[in-house]
Amino acid sequence: MTQLALALPATPAEKAAQLALVLSRHRGRERAIRAVDLARESGLTERAVRHAVSDLRMDGAAVCAHPAAGYWMAASPEEFLDCEEFLRSRAMHSLTMLARMKRVALPVLLGQLALTETTKETQHG
Repeated sequence: MTQLALALPATPAEKAAQLALVLSRHRGRERAIRAVDLARESGLTERAVRHAVSDLRMDGAAVCAHPAAGYWMAASPEEFLDCEEFLRSRAMHSLTMLARMKRVALPVLLGQLALTETTKETQHG
């Protein structure tokens, strides 16, 4: 008997689509799935899961996450707002650490980042 080989997703878009399919069964925090289980169900590595989550978010998908719960699709505006606050807090913590490493005030760093992004847009636009 011949065994069919399943094609694993190869491109970032294919990986994101595969992850979106699995996450569609995990709507709401109460149905969250840990990264290791999400990787197993999607056929991706945990690292590929993180990258695919970022790709989905960049495309506007409301993929929520929390270290204590795992990943899930927002089932309500409240869940989305909770996720937004968690991501904002994590981002601000990272930016604060970067500012201290560079020995500059956070507003100065943010101004530098804004200037850098404006310069990149000008060069590529």
